Amino acid sequence: FSLQFNNKRRVNKPYYPRKALLCYQLTPQNGSTPTRGHLKNKKEDHAEIRFINKIKSMGLDETQCYQVTCYLTWSPCPSCAGELVDFIKAHRHLNLRIFASRLYYHWRPNYQEGLLLLCGSQVPVEVMGLPEFTDCWENFVDHKEPPSFNPSEKLKELDKNSQAIKRRLERIKQSRSVDVLENGLRSLQLGPVT
Repeated sequence: FSLQFNNKRRVNKPYYPRKALLCYQLTPQNGSTPTRGHLKNKKEDHAEIRFINKIKSMGLDETQCYQVTCYLTWSPCPSCAGELVDFIKAHRHLNLRIFASRLYYHWRPNYQEGLLLLCGSQVPVEVMGLPEFTDCWENFVDHKEPPSFNPSEKLKELDKNSQAIKRRLERIKQSRSVDVLENGLRSLQLGPVT
């Protein structure tokens, strides 16, 4: 947890690969017990695609609504963002929320478009904060052995680091709003003033 959800801008030595992990919680709105699981990238399959396939294989009752919360170590790539949007459009009984610890290639325009595509398709994408890190720690981490760090301090550190990442995501979302406004103004045709 402390390595893979680490959201520091730079990783200290010794370096380690930061993997793509996805933890999900599927909660039926009828009050039944939530289903939890976690997935990681496997060769050519990103964790998000494996998640879609996992949910499809569950044979969920389409007359029942479900809240699905995903915690990701990295925000989705543009391809996975498109797949998630298509999946949610085809499965209207699912309400998906995505929380990411870090933004993946956030400076690249096509990765920003992927994030905006999700947000514009009623799939909220947010940066994990203290409540999400705490939920992830409490519900997805194996607590059989004591951690080599103070969990309370680590959660506060993750929350502190997430503030800059949240501002970055907000700037990406705001750039979309400005683009929409500019395009709307360009297409606005005013008649002659009388």
